[in-house]
Amino acid sequence: MSGWTARDIPDLTGRRAIVTGANSGLGFHTALELARHGATVVMTARDAAKGHDAVRRVRAEVAEALVEAAVLDVADLASVREFATTYGGEPLDVLVNNAGVMAIPQRESVDGFEMQFATNQLGPFALTGLLLPALLQRPGARVVAVSSFMHWFGAVDFSNLMGERRYQTWTAYSQSKLANLLFMRELDRRAQDAGVSLVSAAAHPGYSYTNLQRVGPQMSGSRSSGRFAGGLSRVVGQSPADGALPQLYAATAPDVSGGDYFGPRGPAEMRGKPKRVRMSKNARSEEAARLLWEKSEELARVSYSMLD
Repeated sequence: MSGWTARDIPDLTGRRAIVTGANSGLGFHTALELARHGATVVMTARDAAKGHDAVRRVRAEVAEALVEAAVLDVADLASVREFATTYGGEPLDVLVNNAGVMAIPQRESVDGFEMQFATNQLGPFALTGLLLPALLQRPGARVVAVSSFMHWFGAVDFSNLMGERRYQTWTAYSQSKLANLLFMRELDRRAQDAGVSLVSAAAHPGYSYTNLQRVGPQMSGSRSSGRFAGGLSRVVGQSPADGALPQLYAATAPDVSGGDYFGPRGPAEMRGKPKRVRMSKNARSEEAARLLWEKSEELARVSYSMLD
């Protein structure tokens, strides 16, 4: 694995993948490489025009790419349900839950949930559950959660899950990225207990320069901070194409097992080729994973009955 690149992705001809948030950054490069290696890829975006432009850019690089755009806002549970109804009937080999937000000012989703928790946890939880019948039609289908090294600073505060009593941007973000790993591990546990062939894994991109670094400051009204964050990330971070490698590894490499977590192998896991990485003690809590699962089912109104 030490020198693994996108060139090492196996032939994916005949496989179907969905990548959320695929119009830019990590999601775009994940969809591009899956398509380059033969997969049929549904690229989702909140904005239809941006989604179609992303498809055009993929086809400009890979003329024979089997890609299509679809509208999906993972922070809107009605949008998640509509997408799953439209695109979830065919067998599905890979679901990459890539779409997310980072360290934004306090906002509520259309469903009344704190926006970072809604986007980064509840939406992916609902989408995966609604697409589970399609995933279970393919032996060894994979669900990839995209977390962050910021999960090390996270704790799930069930008494303040939506920031009702207090809200801090990075605390909420770290909680949501920890939730990604708890969800990934609980999905793997339940799949194993149910005896189904489903691989639930996770990855993080290290420090990769994407739109995420600029959005939070800009939403706070500081254009200069947004520009500074974007400039700093370009100096310190790695490209989105390199940042996507850990999630591409999780989605395609033959030696991936359920519960695996991948990130860059460089110093502090900031950049470099993918490797298996450790997760925090909080991320390994079986009790927190169970409680989060039950709370997510309640809030998203999605049941994983096929794993019962």
